[in-house]
Amino acid sequence: MTHNCANTVSFNLCYPFDARGVAKRFRHAAIFGALDSLNPGETMSFVNDHDPLPLLAQLTQRYGDSIAIHYAAREPGNIAINFTRK
Repeated sequence: MTHNCANTVSFNLCYPFDARGVAKRFRHAAIFGALDSLNPGETMSFVNDHDPLPLLAQLTQRYGDSIAIHYAAREPGNIAINFTRK
């Protein structure tokens, strides 16, 4: 039996995304892809080692009000942001 990630559902509708494990040159594309795959009401729980202010500006420009942005942690070396599709 093969695994199909398209059939994987988180029961709390919150999916982790640890950007620290993604090569810097691919991070923004990976983040956009993950956000594009969220259904309304689903959340991506994003973790990073720095505050991604340029990324947040890009997200606001790209998604407008269709993505809610909420900091869960905002400490040096530990940034956690919940992105929720509206």
